[in-house]
Amino acid sequence: MTGTETVLLLAIAAILMVLVVLAIAETGLNRVSVVKARSLADSTDSKSARALVKLVEHPERFINPLLVTVTVLQTGQAYLAGILAQSLLPGWYGIAIAFVINVIVFFVLAESMPKTWAVLHTERAGLMTSRFTQVLVTFPPLRLISRGLIGLTNILIPGRGLKQGPFVSEQELLGIVGAAADDEVIEHDERELIESIIEFGDTVAREVMVPRPDMAIIPNEATVSEALDFAIDRGYSRLPVEGHDDEDVIGLAYTKDLMRAERAGDGARLAAELVRPIRFIPENKPVRQLMREMQTGKFHLAIVADEYGAVSGLVTLEDCLEELVGEIVDEYDNELPDVERLPTGEYLIVGGMAVSEVNELLDIDVPDDDWDTIGGFVFNTLGHPPEVGESIRHDGWELEVIEVEGRRIRRLRIALVPMHDEDDDASVLHAAASEEP
Repeated sequence: MTGTETVLLLAIAAILMVLVVLAIAETGLNRVSVVKARSLADSTDSKSARALVKLVEHPERFINPLLVTVTVLQTGQAYLAGILAQSLLPGWYGIAIAFVINVIVFFVLAESMPKTWAVLHTERAGLMTSRFTQVLVTFPPLRLISRGLIGLTNILIPGRGLKQGPFVSEQELLGIVGAAADDEVIEHDERELIESIIEFGDTVAREVMVPRPDMAIIPNEATVSEALDFAIDRGYSRLPVEGHDDEDVIGLAYTKDLMRAERAGDGARLAAELVRPIRFIPENKPVRQLMREMQTGKFHLAIVADEYGAVSGLVTLEDCLEELVGEIVDEYDNELPDVERLPTGEYLIVGGMAVSEVNELLDIDVPDDDWDTIGGFVFNTLGHPPEVGESIRHDGWELEVIEVEGRRIRRLRIALVPMHDEDDDASVLHAAASEEP
């Protein structure tokens, strides 16, 4: 081996060593959370820990320069390996052998091994490479090249996301949260809260409202005394008042106003005369926007109207908050649990349970394009008002109607279908158990 070939070999080895460090840095820095980095800085008070905090607080500052450096070094190493192979083994077969060896060596030494080690020793990897990475990403020529390449990318593929820097999709963010919970970086309750916040942005009023049949409404002809008894019996501090046509809402009656009128001797007065203005909102209004309006407008209740202006439900501030923190139960709540698991492995589910929640519970794929609740899915699949005992099959589960109120499905029994009874169809209808032959 000549002196030139020795120099090439040493250069390739040096580049591989740098790539090993960069691989450890890329994996370690991306896996260390800001909270963990600050905790390490407080406990150790070392320069490495302080550098680690600066890097993880602003990951967009090191990701692109790091990737540019890795790309340049990989290209340079492959080029030098090709020159060395052509010198040692003239001909195309020498380059082919060098290519295979280079891929194996590079993948094992500079990718698989260092990144696996960094996953197993995340904190150590982050601390070990933080100062080197900080010096690297602050190197002016590298920063200039990185910005230039990103600018070129924005020209070739215009898009607001690229101009604003690195971003992740909602599913990727949920995956990060799940990984953090699996690694015990965050608690299970914290994971659920974060996932609720992420999904909160897509929630609309129709999905959280109390539907019109379940609304507690003071009749239009009710007196103050009757309305007060009704409000106290239901345990509500404010209730909507019905219009003359029974399909409209004319305002909101406050229990304190009714009590004040009762004590003043106006118990025989119509409660409709004491109503206050009420807000109307469309079904598809985002809940996040509604909460902001409730906060600024200082109101806790709104009536949800459909596209024709008819009342379709009612939404309260509590309904919105429950999307974030889960069910809020007080002493006046007397509702059946949404889900009850039986010793047999079957489930009893209320018909008003959201399809998305059922899909998550049973790991199935019930469509929700034309309805929001599991009861709505069964109703539409049956194609007629349901009767107790009727059932459908979907995705290996049988959904049986066990309680009906009017034309509404109140409760369902859901059970796995035995393997020998499964049908190839997505949904199989069964006659009502109570139907006479």
